[in-house]
Amino acid sequence: MSEFKCCSGGPGYKSPQDAIKAPKEKIVYTVLVYCGDDKNQPDCLATIDVEPSSPTYSQVIHTLKMKYPGDELHHFGWNACSSCFNDSTKSRRFIVLPGIKSSRIYIIDTLNEKMPSIHKILEPKEIKEKANLSSPHTVHCLANGKIMISFLGDKNGDAPGGYLLLNSDFEICGKWGESEYKSIGFSYDFWYQPFHNIMVSSEWSAPSTFSAGFDLEDVKIGKYGQKLYFWDWNNEKLIKTFDLGQDGLIPLELRFMHNPKSTHGYVGAALSSSVWHWWKENNEWKIEKVIQVDPVSVDSWPFPVPALITDLLLSMDDRFMYFSNWLHGEIHQYSLEDPHKPKLVGKIKIGGIIGDKSFLVNKKLSGGPQMIQLSLDGKRLYVTNSLFSSWDDQFYPDIKKDGSYMIRIKCETENGGLSLDDSFALDFGTLENGPFRAHETRYPGGDCTSDIWIV
Repeated sequence: MSEFKCCSGGPGYKSPQDAIKAPKEKIVYTVLVYCGDDKNQPDCLATIDVEPSSPTYSQVIHTLKMKYPGDELHHFGWNACSSCFNDSTKSRRFIVLPGIKSSRIYIIDTLNEKMPSIHKILEPKEIKEKANLSSPHTVHCLANGKIMISFLGDKNGDAPGGYLLLNSDFEICGKWGESEYKSIGFSYDFWYQPFHNIMVSSEWSAPSTFSAGFDLEDVKIGKYGQKLYFWDWNNEKLIKTFDLGQDGLIPLELRFMHNPKSTHGYVGAALSSSVWHWWKENNEWKIEKVIQVDPVSVDSWPFPVPALITDLLLSMDDRFMYFSNWLHGEIHQYSLEDPHKPKLVGKIKIGGIIGDKSFLVNKKLSGGPQMIQLSLDGKRLYVTNSLFSSWDDQFYPDIKKDGSYMIRIKCETENGGLSLDDSFALDFGTLENGPFRAHETRYPGGDCTSDIWIV
């Protein structure tokens, strides 16, 4: 999908309203993590046809193999987005694709949208030697042409990690906010809102803690995060910390509203299965818990099963919030008409630990819904089911054997409502050289979690 522009400029769209008017996505990119027995098989970036009129609809039409095995591709982003819209020298062409296990970063050229190629590789040795960082996660492009990547650990895999900056030639050019690292516990996701000179970041855990799997005892002794950090964006200084306590354990994915003048944003606290809302009032940042998904008792579990909110996003028009409950096997849709009081307007069951199993095209949907990506017009939600390999193996061991799926959900955007699109389903367990786990998805023209606006 080439980028639609209503007027001349750089990459992306002039405003969220222009993004909503863009043509429908025709292909999407999804990371595939190899989970078979061949230790020499690398991970891939898949190009998937999502255009219903195409003869290859609902198929992987290209896989780009990485150079090395064992990367565990996870999240990824772009070299440029709508934050650079007014810079005609910039273009959205290169994917920045980190391996969370290897700490390697691939730069992928999408000049040929359907058949991307590897442009450059940043090796973990260089990153660890120059920046003392490991386990890259969130990628955001900045208005100045640089790229910022959150890292979860130092070179030894210990907290707090930090934020690496790359220049437009994909060279390491510094660390953002380095003087404040002593004041944070952990790193994970981040989102910046330039109009208000603010960045918000969340916490997971140190790679040395989470890599081998989840242990509840690690939560009890403080090895997982429960804080949100608010930063002065221009001066790279920490200005406020919110401790969410027991109701906000492991705050992961966070989003500001797309309206660049809005101060409203949300974060999902995975283990506590709660959603928190922040906003600015009388020049002070404030926060409140607005959603609680209650745990469910299951005979085979020693404690009630939490929903585990692992991904969260907002529609481009800021009217709806969606999040995945990985262990309960549900996706929830909330109206944000009143940002302080989100209203549940849609829910759909997809696998999970609890309740009946889910099927699509006669195939059982193993695992639970995890990563989600919404179309720019808000009508199609793409879903994959892998969280992180060792956690998959712990909670949903069938994913390693069967591979992941990708499904699409139809979203009702007037009054709310969710339903499975039975015309679209991919089985990455049967893909050549598989099986594969599937994680994050992105669109060539930008999406609801990649683009940020200046004003």
